[in-house]
Amino acid sequence: MDQRFGKTEKLKSKKLIDKLFAEGKSVKSFPLKLIYTHYESEDLPELKTGVSVPKKLVKTAVKRNRIKRLMREVFRKNKYLVTKDLSSSHAFMFIYISREEISYEKLEASMKNVLEKFMQKQQGHEKAHQ
Repeated sequence: MDQRFGKTEKLKSKKLIDKLFAEGKSVKSFPLKLIYTHYESEDLPELKTGVSVPKKLVKTAVKRNRIKRLMREVFRKNKYLVTKDLSSSHAFMFIYISREEISYEKLEASMKNVLEKFMQKQQGHEKAHQ
């Protein structure tokens, strides 16, 4: 199982980020919010992922960067929950919505929860289109 989080998996395209915030759907599991959208890709189904910690909620850059590192690491370890059943390409943005710092374990539980909610919505969406 590939647990890398390489350059090709990072969400960097301004156009895709704008589309994500304009027409993306979201699921929450405190302290994480996942905004996601489907996009067309000529390659195999892939996942472009970004993380964000608002300056308004977490004032110091040191704390923001630490939370972002933890979020990327937790996603890297648990992305298999999503990629095994992915039928089309998606863009993800994880946004941290708490003022307090959180432990790795709680962040991991929240990440798993939010990814499961995403998969449930996707399966419901696919059934509706059949």
